[in-house]
Amino acid sequence: MYCKNCGKEIEDNVSYCPNCGAKVERDTQYSQKGKSQIGAGLLGIFLGSLGIHNFYLGYMTKGIIQLLLTLIGWMLFGLGPIISGIWAFIEAIMIFMGKIPDAEGNPLS
Repeated sequence: MYCKNCGKEIEDNVSYCPNCGAKVERDTQYSQKGKSQIGAGLLGIFLGSLGIHNFYLGYMTKGIIQLLLTLIGWMLFGLGPIISGIWAFIEAIMIFMGKIPDAEGNPLS
C-alpha cells in the first residue's frame, strides 16, 4: 500500500504514514485487482512516446506533456519524438520493476 500524501510505500495495517504523518485512508471503492503492470509496461514500450501508458495509469499531466512533445516536437529537428520515446522506454522499465504505482498510489497487479 502507498501513502496518498507522500507516495511512499507503507504497511497495510498502519493508521498514519510513518514518513509524513498523514492519516491513512482506506479506499473502499478500489478494486483489489488494480491496473495491469504488464499492460502498462507494454503500452509504455509500444505507444509510450504518445504518453498512452501515463493516461492508463491516471497521470494525465505527464501523458499530455509526452503527447505534445511528440506531436509538436518534430519541429525541433525531430528531437521531440526521440526524447519522448526515450522517456517512455525508461518509464516502461520502471513499471516492469514495480517502481511506478498508479496515480492513486496503488501498486500495479
